[in-house]
Amino acid sequence: MSFKDLNANGLWFIALGVLVVILDQASKLWILANVPLYYDINILPIFDITYVRNYGAAFSFLSDQGGWQRWFFTGIAFVISALLIYWMAKTPWREQRQLWSYGLILGGAIGNVTDRLMHGYVVDFLHFYYENWHFPAFNVADMAISCGAALLILDGILEAKNSKSTDSVKEP
Repeated sequence: MSFKDLNANGLWFIALGVLVVILDQASKLWILANVPLYYDINILPIFDITYVRNYGAAFSFLSDQGGWQRWFFTGIAFVISALLIYWMAKTPWREQRQLWSYGLILGGAIGNVTDRLMHGYVVDFLHFYYENWHFPAFNVADMAISCGAALLILDGILEAKNSKSTDSVKEP
């Protein structure tokens, strides 16, 4: 593969994934070094830094299942990462929204799988709440995955809208 081939597809967006991993792991290292488990640092009336461990998936799904889920979610992350890199290689450079979403999701998946492999759990620490309502704690990798997924959905909606408007324009 030549430099020209890299310019023609989205493999450059792997750099976005690497940036997400660096930001995610740096923030988690700071939390591990400075915040005791379950300790709250109040930042805003609706936001705390609270170090918690997530042994499951999103929102601690399957966290109480005895350990098998660690390897299951690690395997899923590796498969998804491989698929994302493949799709980046096949996606033309002009498909920017798709490529941004792939890079964000890739970085988030690798950031969280790094935690699972190093610690056996994912470090979460961003905690939003209002009165008695609490959103489950999350991290930078989770934000990247969520933003990437939202961008992918937006891309699908906009592409469907564009193809509908293109289909409705008929040439005489």
